[in-house]
Amino acid sequence: MTYLSKILLPGVVLILLNSAPVVATEDSPSNVVSRFQQLLINTMKVANKTTVRERYKLLRPGVELSFHLPLMSQIATGRYWKVATQHEQVEVTDAFLRMSVSTLATLFDGYSGEVFEEKGVRDGPSKTKLVMTELVKTDKSRISIIYVTRRFKRGWRIIDVVVDRGISEMKVRQSEYHQVLKTHGIPGLVTLLNTKADELTSR
Repeated sequence: MTYLSKILLPGVVLILLNSAPVVATEDSPSNVVSRFQQLLINTMKVANKTTVRERYKLLRPGVELSFHLPLMSQIATGRYWKVATQHEQVEVTDAFLRMSVSTLATLFDGYSGEVFEEKGVRDGPSKTKLVMTELVKTDKSRISIIYVTRRFKRGWRIIDVVVDRGISEMKVRQSEYHQVLKTHGIPGLVTLLNTKADELTSR
């Protein structure tokens, strides 16, 4: 299940700036992660009888609810976020969402009994909580997945994912987007992400 090493929330985390549903006050880091992982399992179970576009529609609301993509988009674009207009910030956040969900919808193409297991919650840096989980595959091999969560006004949200104790997904995104941002700025990244999302959902 190497798809998890290719996203954030995400991706993906990832989320329109003002449209995320209000999260109940009893939500916790564990609940947010558990809900998202159950969505992934449910999507996998129907993957063989749904199209990429149909899976996109299934996944998008849950991604919006689980991840804080405005912050993730800000982290991914670095200094370019600070000089972007508000309209550009909204556009790149939506494009990041579309690309993240499209990638999930493409890569979740079957189910063979995989399960997620939580291994505890730890304090992280900057008032974050780390939800430690494992993806258990049918051959009993395990993939470590750490969700970095943070509390916002609307509740807990995932802001980063670390797979197999490797580099964080946000660091990967920063590296991937650096050249296009340097050459074409935020508008160029928006075009690139939307084009890739369109290509994926048209399969």
